[in-house]
Amino acid sequence: MRIGVIGLGVISRYYLAALGESGPLRLAAVCDVRPEALAPYRDEVPCWRDHRDMIAAGGLDGVVVTVPNDQHAPVCHDLLDAGLPVCVEKPLATRLRDGLAMAELAAARGAVLFTSFHRRYNARIRALLEGLPRGVPIESVTVRYLERIEEHVGADGWYLDPARCGGGCVADNGPNAFDLARLLLGSLQVSSVDIRRDAAGVDRAARVHLAAESGARARVELDWDHPGETKDVEVRLADGAVWRADMLAGFTGFKQSLWHEYAGVLRAFTLAVHTGGVDRDGLAALSLVDAAYRAEQWSRAALIGEK
Repeated sequence: MRIGVIGLGVISRYYLAALGESGPLRLAAVCDVRPEALAPYRDEVPCWRDHRDMIAAGGLDGVVVTVPNDQHAPVCHDLLDAGLPVCVEKPLATRLRDGLAMAELAAARGAVLFTSFHRRYNARIRALLEGLPRGVPIESVTVRYLERIEEHVGADGWYLDPARCGGGCVADNGPNAFDLARLLLGSLQVSSVDIRRDAAGVDRAARVHLAAESGARARVELDWDHPGETKDVEVRLADGAVWRADMLAGFTGFKQSLWHEYAGVLRAFTLAVHTGGVDRDGLAALSLVDAAYRAEQWSRAALIGEK
């Protein structure tokens, strides 16, 4: 499969490394608006500054989209409209209505729309999912996604622009955390939120409480001011047992777990291309992001009303 990559920011290196491994996928084109980002690939593959030109050139069997969050919807729209399979970084879009439109277009064109939830493929998460005893109900799940965001974004300053990011930690880290909770509990509804914003309006920390149809509870803790990095999951079962998965355990070095996780993303995308269908998990996570922000607005309105 010939794969194009649109967006050569901080996350693209993990996709590019996985594409460089022997396997059914190979890098066939890259696209970025910045000439300096394209420079290392000039002698390797076709390079484009406009994704529409890359689409028109043809020769691709699928495309990875890792542009800033606010560009996910317009770029994916053009790819899906051309019938190309798309693997897009989370969040699916910055607005729920755009995510819904993307899913509708993918279904109409018969194109694959796949959202990249790389933590699904983390070795510690996989071991947790496989090890949990069957038949014992889950009572609660806690997902912690804590980091100092400035240490992770590199030159991609758009993460700290609410308009481009879609918000802050809830919009960007939230989808990965919500997806893990959904893997364990199924469909979730937001029950309450506590969001802390900085002077620029960026949500820097949040606690989101969710409820499953089974009656189980979930808590997602997000923090962009955390010293160091903590990414883990705790599962409490009805029999009193507690299971934990530390996503960073055994991966020495900054961001080392991401190399194998993104290799897992591309394996899953390959399977999705061959089996077809529209991925609804990206839309479900985006719906929870939207619900969390709406719950924050309702909470603020209630406080103002009380005053």
